Amino acid sequence: MTDSISAYVSLPGQTEEAFTLWHSIFGGDLNIIKYGNQPMEGMPFTPDPEAVAHVTLRTESWGIAGADQAMPNEEYPVRGTAYSLLVEVESPERGKEIIERFLGAGGEINMPFALAPWGDWYGQVFDPFGVMWSLSTAQAAQAAQTNQEA
Repeated sequence: MTDSISAYVSLPGQTEEAFTLWHSIFGGDLNIIKYGNQPMEGMPFTPDPEAVAHVTLRTESWGIAGADQAMPNEEYPVRGTAYSLLVEVESPERGKEIIERFLGAGGEINMPFALAPWGDWYGQVFDPFGVMWSLSTAQAAQAAQTNQEA
């Protein structure tokens, strides 16, 4: 097995709703574990039994995990940070489709999905939970690699 990296997103009581939306957009396997469905002994706090303790969404090519913010008096900002989740899409059409699905769910455009100066299509959309999704095609990189191999 090789090493891999995935994002872990903590949302304030909206994790199940967010991951359900993301599952409807990207497909894949969704697994949600709530605090009430596992032993609570030894927990440093008393979480809401309906809160999400851990969730994973795995597609054919990537995965993401998360949980509800459970620690009292802790705040993890989502929107307004320097972070986004980058999805490399297979085509501009797929990128536009994903953005339209986010917009249909109440998201908003941060940067229009368009041909970027470096040759790829690129854009950003905030989902209804404040998570910024960056979408990019890898056309410029693929073309450069093809030219190097020729």
